[in-house]
Amino acid sequence: MLVRLNLKTRVQRAEGARPSPGCGPGRGYGKRRSPRKLAPLAYKQFSPNVAEKTLGASGRYEGKITRNSERFKELTPNYNPDIIFKDEENTGADRMMTQRCKDKLNSLAISVMNLWPGVRLRVTEGWDEDGHHSEESLHYEGRAVDITTSDRDRNKYAMLARLAVEAGFDWVYYESKAHIHCSVKSDHSMAAKSGGCFPGEASVTLAGGAQKSIGELRPGERVLASAGGGEMVYSEVLVFLDRDPATWKLFYTLHTEAGARLSLTAAHLVFVSGGNCSEGALAGRGALGTVYASDAQPGQCVLVSRGGARRGRLSRITRVSTGESRGAFAPLTQQGTLVVDGVVASCYAVVDQHALAHWAFSPLRLIHSWTGSTGSHRDGIHWYSRLLHWLGRMLLDSGRLHPLGVAQGDR
Repeated sequence: MLVRLNLKTRVQRAEGARPSPGCGPGRGYGKRRSPRKLAPLAYKQFSPNVAEKTLGASGRYEGKITRNSERFKELTPNYNPDIIFKDEENTGADRMMTQRCKDKLNSLAISVMNLWPGVRLRVTEGWDEDGHHSEESLHYEGRAVDITTSDRDRNKYAMLARLAVEAGFDWVYYESKAHIHCSVKSDHSMAAKSGGCFPGEASVTLAGGAQKSIGELRPGERVLASAGGGEMVYSEVLVFLDRDPATWKLFYTLHTEAGARLSLTAAHLVFVSGGNCSEGALAGRGALGTVYASDAQPGQCVLVSRGGARRGRLSRITRVSTGESRGAFAPLTQQGTLVVDGVVASCYAVVDQHALAHWAFSPLRLIHSWTGSTGSHRDGIHWYSRLLHWLGRMLLDSGRLHPLGVAQGDR
């Protein structure tokens, strides 16, 4: 609901609507703000002005998704009542799309209703499972939609295309007098671009037991982490490998039987056990492995720790959900692990093994032990993370890295 309201506010501002006053007059109170003029797209114009399947737009084609393919789970149905789905096949296919496509479409639906009261967004083509589009069409991956307005007033379509750009679609094309074509980057590539991060409101436990949001955490503070075998310790935060307070990212949320909920980006590593969540399952060497958050499955067990307990316990994942949240933070601790919202996670991402990543960051920890610093760093990606990503592309097999993490130039 918070995301929806935020999107609605942004649309109102883009269209020149004056927001409701808050607790005080604020900057510019008493002056009428000049509305921002939105320029409709011209017929056959596309935005951005590059080919659809390039890095500057929606990215490369990744292969057709069918109902029987493993990737079908990447698609999610859109039941937004503010959107009309043509569904001429009567199979519900037009409602199926990636999460990113769904988010942008829902945002656009709000824009349409704000600009034209009584008019709704209409989807004429969504995911295509019948081969009706050109070869390597993004419709086959649920990453493209063809849209009109519910009144089918073609005089509105040029502005509809502009609204789609403002809503955040990665490529918009005034393709036909009868519809607008929109597409998005794959969720895999967007997740990999965020590296491995937690949302800003995620909470960690400081030495002494106090809770603090990751967005307010600072290097030098000590947080609850895992030393292996279920033992909990407090470990110093050395640096942020990535820090972006303003961005909106797609996060995977792991819900557990213990009530803990861990949100992290798709390429981030999380410790899991198989189906055995008994206390004895922690005793064996290598009892916990790591998987990308996007690969975590209900039935697997994660290590949880509540109230600063000295030992963690295993709790089963009951479901995995996705959603957008503000902020992307990746603190690095001396231990290479940390407890976030009661769940133990790795500090690392993109590469498929925690032990390998921890070894790769040894020089950075050594620099800190010598100098007490890891080099100047504010918001953005740490210089050492950039270096490791470059080396990873040169030296590692692409199978060791998160999907598209190399091809898209992500970190």
